[in-house]
Amino acid sequence: MKIAISGKGGAGKSTVAANILHCLKRDNVPTFAVDADPDANLGLVLGLNPEKLAALPPLSDLQEVILEKHAGGGAFVDLNPSVDDILEEYVLPFGSIRFLKMGGIKQGGTACYCKESAFLNAVLTNVLLDRPEAVVLDMSAGIEHLTRGTARGIKTMLVVVEPTRAAVTTALAVDRLASDLALPKVLFVGNKIRTEADRSYLCTSLPEERILAMLPFSEEVLEQARQSDYPMENRECLVPGIKEIYEQIGGGDGKVKMT
Repeated sequence: MKIAISGKGGAGKSTVAANILHCLKRDNVPTFAVDADPDANLGLVLGLNPEKLAALPPLSDLQEVILEKHAGGGAFVDLNPSVDDILEEYVLPFGSIRFLKMGGIKQGGTACYCKESAFLNAVLTNVLLDRPEAVVLDMSAGIEHLTRGTARGIKTMLVVVEPTRAAVTTALAVDRLASDLALPKVLFVGNKIRTEADRSYLCTSLPEERILAMLPFSEEVLEQARQSDYPMENRECLVPGIKEIYEQIGGGDGKVKMT
């Protein structure tokens, strides 16, 4: 299973990603949990230690390491630096899960931009194309970390959408970006559904044949988001319907059911 999860900020993509990761952890599946959203909320939602999370540097901030990987910062950029050591040293273990933070991509013209981009691309190429572990990639709405090359490793992108016009607009924009990268399967997950009107709105606003699930609004998830000391054992698969999503995208003994 190698999936990316995107959507508007606040739509619940990190919650969906964390729930799927808990399913993989329950099944003892070796997995990389990659937080590629510059807001970097996945680790907290997953239930990792806040102090250890704060001490874990985003990969994009490892300027000395990036320069070292590119032969000390010469004029030429190594487009495929070795990053196996990075995936051992700059991760947080969580059962069968290894968590890492990508950090934001700087704009062109800023210091170390080309080397930094090549370094992050090498990390994603390694986890998506060169290694056997499962991958759950929590993206920003812009999915800027993916390139046409690394996108080949993504089997499914889930776009999480709450029933608002802003969230639908973002979801459709993500869908267009994913199409530009030729991602093989892009599915929508409705989230925070309270009423039949919410469900109907998403069904009429999105390609209905690609809506994988509708997840109900959850008071327990809201309470978890409010409390910094929410019991870690209660974080697993909080949202009804996650297990079915997990099975439909190939988790457990399930097979991807949508074509």
